[in-house]
Amino acid sequence: MSPLTLDQIRVFLAVVDEGSFTKAATRLNRARSAVTYGIQNLEAQIGLPLFDRTAYRPALTEAGRTLLWRARRIAEESDAFQQSARSLASGLEAELTIVMDSMFPAPPIVEALRAFTMAFPTIQPRVYVQPLGAAAELVLDGTCVVGLLPLIFSDMAAFKSFPLLTIELVPVVAPGHPLAAIAGAIETHVLQQHVQLVLTDRSALTAGRDYGVLSARTWRLADLSAKQSMLLAGLGWGNMPLHMVEDDIERGRLKIIRPADFDPRVARLVMGCAYLTADRLGPGARWLVERLTAGPGLHLNATSRHAAQISGG
Repeated sequence: MSPLTLDQIRVFLAVVDEGSFTKAATRLNRARSAVTYGIQNLEAQIGLPLFDRTAYRPALTEAGRTLLWRARRIAEESDAFQQSARSLASGLEAELTIVMDSMFPAPPIVEALRAFTMAFPTIQPRVYVQPLGAAAELVLDGTCVVGLLPLIFSDMAAFKSFPLLTIELVPVVAPGHPLAAIAGAIETHVLQQHVQLVLTDRSALTAGRDYGVLSARTWRLADLSAKQSMLLAGLGWGNMPLHMVEDDIERGRLKIIRPADFDPRVARLVMGCAYLTADRLGPGARWLVERLTAGPGLHLNATSRHAAQISGG
C-alpha cells in the first residue's frame, strides 16, 4: 500500500462534512473531478470503498464509517502539531508544570487554568499535588515552574513568592470519639492519651519539623484525603483545613474540639505562589503568575462561629 497523504485525508473529510463531492470541491477550491479522483485514488490504495455512490448523495460505507474517526484524529493531530510548532517558534512553552500543596483550595487555580487554556491553548498544564515540603522541593529541583504552597516553605532566598490566600485549620474529631464528649478546653495531657493524625511527607524541608502536634501518639499520613477519612472513622483527632471539613462539621460528621495549647499561629496558614528567582519564566508561566497576583485574594477563613468554638470565645 502506498503511503497515504494528509491531503487525501482532508479530501475524505471534506466530502463527509459537506455531504457531496461538489460542495467539497467548492470548500477546497478545486475542480469536482479532482475531488472525485482523489477519493477514487484513496479507495484504490486502501482496497476498500469509502462511499456508496448509488444514491443522490454519497453515503459512507461501513468501512468508511469505521475509518472516519481515525481520519479525524489524524487531521486534528496534524493541526495540533502545526499550532504547537508555531507556538514554540514564538517562544511559548510546550508545557507548564505546577505543584499545589494538598491543602491549597482548588477553585482559585481551576479558574486561573480555565482562563489560561483560553489564552494559551497549545501549552499543556501538568499539575502535581504534594503535601508540605514536598511541594516546595518540586519547585526547588526544577520539576515544577510554579508552586502554590504554604509560605513557611518559601521564605528561602531561592524563591520569589507572594501571598494568595489564607486558610483556617481547625482541630476536629468524629462525634463518637472520646474527645468529642469533653466540653471546653482540653488539656494537653488528655490529648496525649489519644492518637493525633498528622500530615507528613518525605521532604528534607520538613525533616524533624512538626506543626500543631500536641499528642505523644501520632499516626503519620502523606495524604490529606486519607487523613480526612480516618478522622471521619473516629481513628484519631487532627487539624484540617476548614474548607475541606466545613460540610462535615455542619452535618455533624465531625466536631471541632478546643485543645488548651492550640497555637493560633498554626490555625492560620498563608498560601502563596512561588517560583525560582533564578529561572526565567516563559510567557505562559509569567501570564499565570500575573493572573494570580492581580486576582482578588480568596480568603478562606473560619466563620466567627467556628473561630469561637476553637478559642472558647
